[in-house]
Parts: sequence; structure tokens; C-alpha cells
Amino acid sequence: MFEDRIEAGKQLAQKLKIYERENPLIVALPRGGVSVGYPVAKALHSPLDVEIVRKLGAPQNLELGIGAIAEDGVVYLDQHLLDYFEVSKSTLSLIRKREEVELERRKLLYRGGKPLPLLTNRTVILVDDGLATGVTARAAILSLRKHHPKKIIFAAPVCSKETAVDIRPMIDAIICLELPENLDAIGRYYEDFRQMTDEEVISQLRSINGTLSSANHHESPFSHKIVW
Repeated sequence: MFEDRIEAGKQLAQKLKIYERENPLIVALPRGGVSVGYPVAKALHSPLDVEIVRKLGAPQNLELGIGAIAEDGVVYLDQHLLDYFEVSKSTLSLIRKREEVELERRKLLYRGGKPLPLLTNRTVILVDDGLATGVTARAAILSLRKHHPKKIIFAAPVCSKETAVDIRPMIDAIICLELPENLDAIGRYYEDFRQMTDEEVISQLRSINGTLSSANHHESPFSHKIVW
């Protein structure tokens, strides 16, 4: 069990040190993934940004993802779950519109409404606080792929073994500290798994990118994207 997301991120960073020489961009899935990505970015001396993704929850259970939407209009749907829960196109459209509002809100708040920085031919490390069903991870990966990065590494402290195997063909590598056969809840692997606030996300982004800016004696290309 990890103490919290920060401690889990520190442990994850040790496994990701092999990519430091590639000058990677750490892209976290907010909100929880940002606290994991924060110590990773510090350890690798890399900038930290976010990929905004929103889970589409089943009408009968909002915590169960039947799909996800990401930036650039990317949509991933789990057709098996859509059929199982008999989700109609009209219901799915309503769910999607609701989450699109929150996606745009976060994009404006965390990045000033601007798109991700240039990813072409760059190593991207996609970080989250856990991988369960994988709908948000899949949507994020599909979105990042549109930018033609050199490679995508997915990293999380705890991953469902089945899901990790399923998404492996979509990426170049996956690094998980814990790979349980049956992952019923990511929060069970953390002593402190409280929900992060927008203010905490923004503070951690500003902290990492502001430090990089000071070290380089010029404005970080990421710092201007973060607004209150």
C-alpha cells in the first residue's frame, strides 16, 4: 500500500529514470495523475503537462466507465459495456455532452484553453494514479498518438494485470509497480486517496514548470499555459 500519490510517484520515478536522457514530457491525467506525475517530473527534470480526459459513466453506475473522451475530439467506447447496459445513442449523447463541458472547463483552467505542446518525435510519459478498466487511458493514448510522438510510455503505481496486457499493443512500454490479478478499486492501494482539488493541480504544474523556467533563465514554454 502506498502512503499517498506523491509517495507512489517517487517510487515510480525510480523505474522511469531510464528515460531521463530522452528529455521526456510528463503528461498526467488529472486530477489524481498530476500528484503522481509531479515527483516523476522532478526526478527526471522534465516539464509536466496534462491530458484532459473524461470518463463516460454508465447510467446505472457513474463510476463504471463505458467509454471516455479526450482532447482533439477523441472518443473511446467499450462496445461490450454499451451493449450490456443497453445504452441508447441518445443517452450516450447526453452523457458525452455533460462530460465535454467539464473537459473544456479543465482545459481552460489548467492550460488556459491552449492545446498540448509539440509532441512530434518526442518521448511522452503518460502518468495516472492507477489503471483499472483502462477507458480513460485508452482515450488519452489515442489522443496523444494523433500528435506523432516518438514513443509513449504509460506509467502508474498500480495496474490491473488484464488491462495492462490489453493496452500494451497501443504503447511502446508500460511500467507499473503493482500488477494485481483482480483490481477492484485503485483506492485500496493508497492510505490517502482523497480527491485532489483544482488548486492543487495548478499549484503542482506551476511548481514544476516554474522551477524549470528559473533553471533555464527564460520563460518555460509550459508556464504561460497555466492560469488561475
